[in-house]
Amino acid sequence: MAFLEKNWKGLLLCLIIAIPSWLLGKQFPIIGGAVIAIIAGMIVTLFFKDKTSYEAGIKFTSKKVLQWAVILLGFGMNLTVILQTGKQSLPIIISTIATSLIIAYVLHKVMHIPGKISTLVGVGSSICGGSAIAATAPVIDADDEEVAQAISVIFFFNVLAALIFPTFGKIIGFDISSGEAFGIFAGTAVNDTSSVTAAASTWDSMWGLGSATLDTAVTVKLTRTLAIIPITLVLALMRTRKEKKSGEEGKKVSLNQIFPFFILYFVAASIITTVAVSMGVDSGVFSPIKELSKFFIVLAMAAIGLNTDIVKLVKTGGKPIVMGFCCWVGITGVSLFMQHLLGIW
Repeated sequence: MAFLEKNWKGLLLCLIIAIPSWLLGKQFPIIGGAVIAIIAGMIVTLFFKDKTSYEAGIKFTSKKVLQWAVILLGFGMNLTVILQTGKQSLPIIISTIATSLIIAYVLHKVMHIPGKISTLVGVGSSICGGSAIAATAPVIDADDEEVAQAISVIFFFNVLAALIFPTFGKIIGFDISSGEAFGIFAGTAVNDTSSVTAAASTWDSMWGLGSATLDTAVTVKLTRTLAIIPITLVLALMRTRKEKKSGEEGKKVSLNQIFPFFILYFVAASIITTVAVSMGVDSGVFSPIKELSKFFIVLAMAAIGLNTDIVKLVKTGGKPIVMGFCCWVGITGVSLFMQHLLGIW
């Protein structure tokens, strides 16, 4: 009862933003509900003079609900099937992820971009856009403005890729009788699942390929999504080690306080799905949980938008956009090079 008294106003405000954002995201998948929610939250907060009574609920939603979303996301992962069907693209996926993370790290050092925003842009570019940012943000304790900035950067290059890649694919000579080459390209070089789907569907429509390109692109994208697990675990261990060291100088730090255990629950959820499906359980059983995880991400993004100063975001957004562009170009180039090397294109 005390929880509701403290948080209900903020939770309700987030829901009021999230529900229409979720529905609009269904209508405009190239943008997605998460981006719509974060922008709507930023606009709403411009007209809120006093958010004191809403702050507790907004903070709960942006932190705890986001963690729940990541845990539930694990139920959408059948590790065995994804690895089996995505093994052809695995060398390309590993190469593009490594490229993006290296570029982000180098630019973080050279351009003096803050570490947390660099990590979010690097991970979001290399793995799966908004979902990777959602999973990584609580692990590295990124604040709401850093999350909003990373999401904005990824969204910009997502839309750009979805719009220009089908024409680009035609210009550079991808095979138009098969969706394999472009499907692998879209699955490795486009950040977010919604934009991967949009680009692949456009290629299918252009050349009358049914859903051949889309099937390949989504499989590759899901394989790429698995990288969330090792990367977030490594980041969690790094943060734990760093905070333990700093804790030695002052107060004693407990592992329970600093290690983001929700990541282990996320891994456990994906293992449960994998074991259940291998034992004959229909994968469709987990679909409602998967949808709920996506809605929770939209809900959390509404809260993050409410906590973000849009004016400050625009003023400080230059360097992260340059980083996002460099990661995007690097991933695109490496994806094409690896396909050529492997004889796919």
